[in-house]
Amino acid sequence: MIIRKETQSDVGEISNITKLAFENPPYSNNTEHFIINALRAANALTVSLVAENDGKVVGHIAFSPVNFSDGSENWYGLGPISVVPYCQRQGIGTKLVNEGLNLLKDQDAKGCVLVGDPNYYERFGFRSPDGLRHDGVPQENFLALSFCNSIPTGMVQFHQAFSATE
Repeated sequence: MIIRKETQSDVGEISNITKLAFENPPYSNNTEHFIINALRAANALTVSLVAENDGKVVGHIAFSPVNFSDGSENWYGLGPISVVPYCQRQGIGTKLVNEGLNLLKDQDAKGCVLVGDPNYYERFGFRSPDGLRHDGVPQENFLALSFCNSIPTGMVQFHQAFSATE
């Protein structure tokens, strides 16, 4: 298994993997591949990694800048993350998350936020912080990980690409 930065030749496969990974979950509205394309078009993919197994791309993770109502800077949002269904539950997502977080730390990021399942993301140190919110998301599913021992307060807004529908 190789985790590496995406290349131009991966773009189509990333879109296919993302469509497959989000085809059935009840929490998805099947726009995640549009989000990644919109982030790419806006030059807002701070970190975009693929997992490659035997020369085939089987997973992808994206990180992009977020805005805080308190003016905090240099924080990023994790997502979307996807692994082809036949390769799920094999540790590929874990490897993508760990490598992505390490790259953010290397870029002197202050932290990372996400919307997701706390049972999965708490293993990486993510927690649901008091005083930090994201509109329309249950507090227990909005998680943050600080790299600098402080977490901003107020509202978080993901990049406008997260509203992409095509």
